[in-house]
Amino acid sequence: MSITRDNLLMLEAYAKIRKSSAPEFIAHRRLRTVRLGEHVSIQFEDETTIRRQIQEMLHIEKIFDEEGIQSEIDAYAALVPDGSKWKATILIEFPDAHERKRELARLIGVEDRMFVEVEGHGRIYAIADEDMERENDEKTSAVHFVRFEFGDAARAAVRAGANVKLGCDHSNYPALASIAPETLASLAGDLS
Repeated sequence: MSITRDNLLMLEAYAKIRKSSAPEFIAHRRLRTVRLGEHVSIQFEDETTIRRQIQEMLHIEKIFDEEGIQSEIDAYAALVPDGSKWKATILIEFPDAHERKRELARLIGVEDRMFVEVEGHGRIYAIADEDMERENDEKTSAVHFVRFEFGDAARAAVRAGANVKLGCDHSNYPALASIAPETLASLAGDLS
């Protein structure tokens, strides 16, 4: 199912359920988030997360005209997985501003060194920031949008229950994490 103007809530309807639906959404977001080391979170997107993002933008910006709504849909629709890939938002988190500035300078190119490793298959490296350039010669961005493109065999292995790890082999941020079974079950649904 794709996100269209017709299947979004009107501003008034969304305002009525916004707070009451937040705990369920937060639990869904948590289920689809993997911590990679101490300073990186990978939030795997799906229709639920992107629909909520669009609804939030419409709510916050008070957008109700057809053109404005379509513009928000167009801005975020590319982040919904299509059955052959995982799409994710990478968040690089350093609470202290000075440390963040220093570390983002050390992490130039980190988004291209993120990978998924499906048991019995080679690494699948992230394809990053297709929407815009997010780094310069001085530092990388704290937010990156990536996709992991699965071949048929790796996709079938994930759906069949293979173990999957998420990692980074950037020289300044080597990290590897197993994806928890409940998270993997949710993500396997993106590969149908």
